[in-house]
Amino acid sequence: MHDRLLNFIDGRWVPSTTGRETENRNPATGDSLGTMPLSGADDVEIACQAAQRAFRSWRKTPAPKRAEVVFNAWRLLGERAEQVAMALSLEEGKTLNEARGEVSKTRSLLEFLAGEGRRLWGQVIPSEMPNTQCWTMREPIGVVGLITPWNFPVSIPFWKSAPALIAGNTVILKTAEQTPWTGTLLAQIYADAGVPPGVLNVLQGWGHECGAAIVEHPGIKAISFTGSTEVGTAIYTKAAPMLKKVQAEMGGKNPIIVLEDADVELAAAAAVAGAFGSTGQRCTATSRALVHRSVYNAFIECVVYLTRKIKVGLPLDPTTQMGPVVDEAQLQKVLLAVENAKNAATLVLGGRRLTEGAYAAGYFVEPTVFVDVQRDSQLANEEVFGPVLAILPVDGIDDALTLANRVRYGLSSSVYTRDIGSMFRYLDEIESGITHINSSTVGGEAQIPFGGMKSTGIGPREMGPNAIEFFTEVKSVYVDYTGTARTGNTY
Repeated sequence: MHDRLLNFIDGRWVPSTTGRETENRNPATGDSLGTMPLSGADDVEIACQAAQRAFRSWRKTPAPKRAEVVFNAWRLLGERAEQVAMALSLEEGKTLNEARGEVSKTRSLLEFLAGEGRRLWGQVIPSEMPNTQCWTMREPIGVVGLITPWNFPVSIPFWKSAPALIAGNTVILKTAEQTPWTGTLLAQIYADAGVPPGVLNVLQGWGHECGAAIVEHPGIKAISFTGSTEVGTAIYTKAAPMLKKVQAEMGGKNPIIVLEDADVELAAAAAVAGAFGSTGQRCTATSRALVHRSVYNAFIECVVYLTRKIKVGLPLDPTTQMGPVVDEAQLQKVLLAVENAKNAATLVLGGRRLTEGAYAAGYFVEPTVFVDVQRDSQLANEEVFGPVLAILPVDGIDDALTLANRVRYGLSSSVYTRDIGSMFRYLDEIESGITHINSSTVGGEAQIPFGGMKSTGIGPREMGPNAIEFFTEVKSVYVDYTGTARTGNTY
């Protein structure tokens, strides 16, 4: 339990100026974990002033020294891994093993990103003019706003904040209202890692109040957001007239394609893990299985068999394989999607809220499988963000690619096949930013860019060597070292 959480502004823990608070509750039990502040525009203003003051000296700190803070955070997160994983499991609902996995992945991210402090280089470019040297250099933007989701409340805030800080920006981070405890632990890790006052500020509150104030504040020069496509689109629309940079990672409707020559058991295991791991609450979750008719029934049989074995339960129980959804609003969204799908598909497993015994006070939903899903249905085309898998038959690689690409999203996808021609056909034509061959749609490594196409992503990719791009501006330099006047092309 954490009792009363506070905002972290200018190196100090402070209450919100609104004086308002709300309960942070365990989604598995309904128990109160404590309270969090509901910050507003005045809190954003105070944080922005602190960040603007800190920017003057932080940007002049050498990049390798800025990166030392991130590397120190990597070390401290390792020392506090169990504390952070426990908080994550209690307030978000991930199983403890999944929470530990998220912390471990976050450490990999910090380890890689810390090296960007010594890789913050530009390019030396030949000039068309004599006696002239040209190069580029990267500079920070200024104060940046980070708005992060509840489904990966350790990884995503760190993978946004680390490159922002290394690049020399100062940060205002609003963590998700469902996961304020992990946001508080992140702020404390950075403080103990040596981040100067005002360089990193963490606010708690509702998205429509605190988040909106961050987007609309004229002193905040860029916004990096992860969340729904609807909210991301609204942020992009609000920020555009202010000429703010926007990076948004949004929804997904990720397909796994299973062709006639696939290892059906392997594909089914990947579909089940991708659909029901983290209770289906991840943007890379396997939402659709597009299965060749020749192996369709065998695939369904394997999926149903494996899904029946999943134990739904309390996240801290070491035997639990799937926990609750995050809150009442998400529960109702999932249940509505299931109810609507019954008119356009055949429900073969799950579909109910669990309410008996240990489930009574929590937001538990059975792992749910639909087959023979109509192609024009909502279930086939829109994100559920819960433990629901839609299985559709296809007639071959042409049909599978057409169906895979018809949705507005383009984050992750996978194909199962032994045919090299089908593999490369898929790689050439699939409209997704992350592609997998004979592996699940979920997962990503720290050193590899992460992001999607179409309505899934706006702006440069996150993670990997691309992570620094969004948080810097490129300055081009021309040096005429003889001091003679330039002639030739001018722009």
